[in-house]
Amino acid sequence: MSKNHFAIIMAGGIGSRFWPSSTPDFPKQFHDMTGDGISLLQSTFGRLENFIPSSNIYIVTQKRYQKIILDQLGDKLLPTQLICEPIRRNTAPCILMASLKIKKINADAKVVICPSDHIIDDQKLFEQDMKLGIEHADEKNLITFGIHPNFPATGFGYVAVEEKQKDSGLKKVIRFTEKPDSVTAQSFIDDKNYFWNSGIFVWSATAVLEGFKKHAPILYDLFYKGNDHLNTEFEKEFIAKNYPLAENISVDYALMEKSNHLYLIPARFDWDDLGSWKSIYDRQPKDTLKNAVVNAKLYSDKSARNFIKTDSNKKVVISGLEDFIIIDTEDALMVCPMDKNQEVKDISVNALRKFNQNED
Repeated sequence: MSKNHFAIIMAGGIGSRFWPSSTPDFPKQFHDMTGDGISLLQSTFGRLENFIPSSNIYIVTQKRYQKIILDQLGDKLLPTQLICEPIRRNTAPCILMASLKIKKINADAKVVICPSDHIIDDQKLFEQDMKLGIEHADEKNLITFGIHPNFPATGFGYVAVEEKQKDSGLKKVIRFTEKPDSVTAQSFIDDKNYFWNSGIFVWSATAVLEGFKKHAPILYDLFYKGNDHLNTEFEKEFIAKNYPLAENISVDYALMEKSNHLYLIPARFDWDDLGSWKSIYDRQPKDTLKNAVVNAKLYSDKSARNFIKTDSNKKVVISGLEDFIIIDTEDALMVCPMDKNQEVKDISVNALRKFNQNED
């Protein structure tokens, strides 16, 4: 392991597409979503500490999740490795703030950026790909990892690369397109030079800060004015005062779409961003009638293609049910047709609004 290698884990989302398991007080990254026995955050941290010193892994999150994270990661993480947002401001501000902190600690730092809620099973290939990215990270390059698309997804960003290049593993990016319609997405797949944007990046602290300085100067200046306070006792006060003033913008829009130094490495590792309950269903082992279960003990009668997730070892009986999602928690039960799985976010918002009105 190199002392120059760092990581930033983004763990501030509320996971509303996974209600009722995921709630604003305890979102999906802190849950064992697949029955593996550890949370998505713990899994992400474990992948990174295989090749990055645990003391060099920083987590950006909301202030209210600080205790959850420290409880889950135990003695692997110091409170000083947490950057607590007083208010959510998307990925550009959190990456910028963390990069400034890391740059002050180590001017030669090379940084891996990861969401906290992805599933990657082949950790060896993941490590190899990240090391390839670190090898190519210099004072200018911004490197993203692309996923070969296998269907015209409309919920992902797409990255186009130059078609004729030497097979060095590093491809020049020529275009970013965020969440196209289905017709456009299919055209990207037909073109064969587009990748899904994984949201995983590698770069040097120098490169990303220079990028922000050039392409997002207002945001950069807002945070850089507190550079002397970072990694000191005055850091929290500075963040509390200035973070809410930051633009609510993703790193894709603020930086990646504007940079002329953007490269892509085609990911060899498996990748799932867990975009819906169906994405978890698709990953799980299934019985002969294609029912999938997480934590529950299931008795099914003439039922097929259902996904059931409950608290540990709850007994569930279903009869005559096909293509449904059943999620049971201590506080709530959701029964939803599988083909409505993309609507869970809206359903949860409406349900919580109704429940809160009734309580008032």
